[in-house]
Amino acid sequence: MNIYITLDYELFFGSNSGSIEKCIIEPTEALLKIVDPYNIKFICYVDAGYLWALEQYKERYSELNNDYHKVSKQIQKLVKEGHGIELHIHPHWEDSFYNGEKWIFDTTRYKLSDFTKNEVLKIVTKYNDVLKRVSGISPVAYRAGGWSAQPFMDIKEALKANDVFIDSTVYPGGYYQSEKQFFDFRSVAPFVTEYNFSDDLTVSNSHGEFKEIPISAHKVSPLFFWKFAWTKLKKSDQHISFGDGNAVKSDRKELLRMLFRTSYTVVSVDGYKSKLIKSAFKKYVKNTSDKGNFVLIGHPKAFTPYSLEKLKSFIEDVSKGHKFKTNRV
Repeated sequence: MNIYITLDYELFFGSNSGSIEKCIIEPTEALLKIVDPYNIKFICYVDAGYLWALEQYKERYSELNNDYHKVSKQIQKLVKEGHGIELHIHPHWEDSFYNGEKWIFDTTRYKLSDFTKNEVLKIVTKYNDVLKRVSGISPVAYRAGGWSAQPFMDIKEALKANDVFIDSTVYPGGYYQSEKQFFDFRSVAPFVTEYNFSDDLTVSNSHGEFKEIPISAHKVSPLFFWKFAWTKLKKSDQHISFGDGNAVKSDRKELLRMLFRTSYTVVSVDGYKSKLIKSAFKKYVKNTSDKGNFVLIGHPKAFTPYSLEKLKSFIEDVSKGHKFKTNRV
């Protein structure tokens, strides 16, 4: 089994973005302490819109200039050590700004599909360019912010123009619809771990110019999310996240759906969800004849002592019999 540890490397997008130290730098360093003894490399899908926004404001605000240099230094360190740096796009940075004290987020246009085709091309190109400037390498893979990469047609042309031909946005069975966010991956069969596609990232096409490497998914009962909610309420030290910001509020209808109906969720390094890693892996090994991909997703801002311990235990169990990969190795 090929194992990918992938991170959405970003701040929070609610009323408080959180600090770069707590949301990005420190939790990523904590992960490095776990993987380095095994020479395991992970992939950072870097929120390149954040880098672009820092470039716009860093000459006016010394604190943002410091943040720019801190995040650039860590990204460059990760590249030097062999970790993957890929393209993650949250286009609401186009409408957000820094007011001299904090980031003010306007998430009205949260998806690339909220922009025109020409705007999508400009956004993808300038975000890709800033990531290349900071990292020193050209991204080959993309992940949509909020998993919202549908419809894919306009994104397709922008990615092709920037020589990005791998997507890792889909997770089998996933579905979410709110005023700002949308994705529907229910047509992707469970345990599918790689396929080519062209115009629709959920439809396999052997001649497609893009490759999909789906995030691994796990079917969960409502009971799991009730337990998840309970750990949040208890606020025990092992379940307190590194990040010091707050997320965009989830859609009430979708929250109720998860609490009362069976659903699919990503296999994650974040918080209580990390409890599922080992059981999900066993199912993927069983259903892919041990030859597929197992793709973990995580957000440094959402790491907890509990989740990192679960990841460490998983690595100890599988490091000798399976291969950890990036998109370049």
